[in-house]
Amino acid sequence: MPDFDLSFPNNPTLNFDSQRILIVGDLMLDRYTFGRATRISPEAPVPVLEFEKQEDRLGGAANVALNLQALRATPILAGLVGNDADGDLLIQALMQHGIEHQYILKSKERVTTVKTRIMAGRQQLARLDREQTHDLTVLERALFLNTTAKILQEAKVTGLVFQDYNKGVLTKEVIETVSSAAHSLGIPIFVDPKLHNFWSYQGAALFKPNLKEVREAIGTPVEPSLFSLREAAKLIRSKTSAKNILITLSEHGLFFDNGDFSEIVSTRARVVADPCGAGDTVISMAALAICQGFSPMDVAQLANLAGGQVVEKSGVVAINKQQLLDEFFHYKNQV
Repeated sequence: MPDFDLSFPNNPTLNFDSQRILIVGDLMLDRYTFGRATRISPEAPVPVLEFEKQEDRLGGAANVALNLQALRATPILAGLVGNDADGDLLIQALMQHGIEHQYILKSKERVTTVKTRIMAGRQQLARLDREQTHDLTVLERALFLNTTAKILQEAKVTGLVFQDYNKGVLTKEVIETVSSAAHSLGIPIFVDPKLHNFWSYQGAALFKPNLKEVREAIGTPVEPSLFSLREAAKLIRSKTSAKNILITLSEHGLFFDNGDFSEIVSTRARVVADPCGAGDTVISMAALAICQGFSPMDVAQLANLAGGQVVEKSGVVAINKQQLLDEFFHYKNQV
């Protein structure tokens, strides 16, 4: 089966080569330190690990870029890292993957966000976060806004993803200024929000929280049922004017609503190894599918298949496009 020109009657192609997606948000490294458990420590009731290896993987907004590239779109990153060794490692990792990094700013005012997971085989024993989550300084904000304005004007962007992890980059002013610039250019906006500025994103083509975030933002119980989710979507749309709303539901799949169409798409049976990074994959896939003009149901199915695929693998990983094509082809032959 061909990799790039798979298409179906009345549906657009899965060739995303023409899509140039700007990702604005929080960059981080996902660090995995692997060891072999040999005994229980005499100092405390914890295992002693013999060090085996350490791996650094792209996380946060950088993982969105990695997924977009894996789907053969062109990602363009705008974010900040610390002026430190971990910031250098993150940029080196982007270079190794051939991802554009020239718009990433280095800050002396903060450290690069690193999430270190201590692993015994596939078992995560602990996680240590090294980060600073204060808002951008006045100077950082001015430089960052100038950079994003330049990208939007010059880089022939076809879509904009806000990837928010509450690390201080996506302040209310940054969100509003960048959104206004994108709207004026007719560039669709795709949002993966967090609680702090949940209601600041206006007029998005896609708004993609998870169920926990929806419950926290609304402040009332929201169940993974069609009626409850439809009511939540109505409220979100009334406050954000989002065109499409996608709510990820963990083991229940995802919910997609565009005002006229709403559906829960259940997950297929999978062995879940690690949920880390699945949200990054979902918004990457959904953004491309919407840019490409897919139907609401196909957007939901592609996003669900993409997110389900990566949770089968250990650690933060990018989507495998050929596997996605195979699974989507199977789905289309069943409908």
